[in-house]
Amino acid sequence: MTDLAALDALIQADAETRGAPISRLGYFCAPFRPPDGPFADRVIKVYQGLSDPDQATRLARCHDDYVAALQTAGVPMPDTAFHLRPLGGGRVPVVVQRALPADSLMRPLMQAGTRDDTLAMLEAAGQVIARFWRWEAATQTPRIGFHPSIRNFAILDGQAIFFDTFPPLIHYSRNEMGQMLLTFSEKRLMRLVGPLLRARVTAIQDEWYSPAETLVGLVGSACRLRPEHTQDYLDWGRSFARGPMAPWQAEIDRGLATPPKLGGLWTGMRKALGLEGEPDLPR
Repeated sequence: MTDLAALDALIQADAETRGAPISRLGYFCAPFRPPDGPFADRVIKVYQGLSDPDQATRLARCHDDYVAALQTAGVPMPDTAFHLRPLGGGRVPVVVQRALPADSLMRPLMQAGTRDDTLAMLEAAGQVIARFWRWEAATQTPRIGFHPSIRNFAILDGQAIFFDTFPPLIHYSRNEMGQMLLTFSEKRLMRLVGPLLRARVTAIQDEWYSPAETLVGLVGSACRLRPEHTQDYLDWGRSFARGPMAPWQAEIDRGLATPPKLGGLWTGMRKALGLEGEPDLPR
């Protein structure tokens, strides 16, 4: 049972009490893990508040449905709870998630691992991606997506654990999700300037709803993190597409003909917003 009064106090506490952010990679928030207290074994993710109660209620319902769908699809996840807290005159979305070991996060493991280690991690993440999309194809769940980037996985005992549930990629139309990319951006600059680039910002989400693009995106991230193994990663992706991702093989093969790129919009936005990340590779 979550102590909501303690959670509210923690959200409003100073940076020392809350604890330093555990990542600067996030677009929507900077997650933190308190150094002590009732949430010392949890990661807290606090998002932009909503003034419209109907929007907030819908968000909570969609988040619950999304977590349930991921679990039904067989996606390994840490214990995750969603709360709407009445703070600052609105309703603030908060995700409280059981903390994973700091040394299990996939991105730093990919940066430090041997070639064989990194290929094994890609295989583990790829299996989760394939499992999700095979479930989606079998159930025909309407308008559901998945964002399995390297920074959204941990690796425990050889298994990939997914921990990114916000925004909930279920029930929202493409235009609605495009608006959420603006509404919930942690950076005020994005909330101000983003509407001028609405069509291009909306397009950022498209790969999250494409089985082929989610795998291509995983491989692209690996290539940017460890460019010396680029050919190995491209070979792995094409081989994986012939097996667990066979229904989408042709599209994956096209995406992996050269090292996948993020594209100018996202790399430019990432730089402007001060988000961490690796540059695209030359083709």
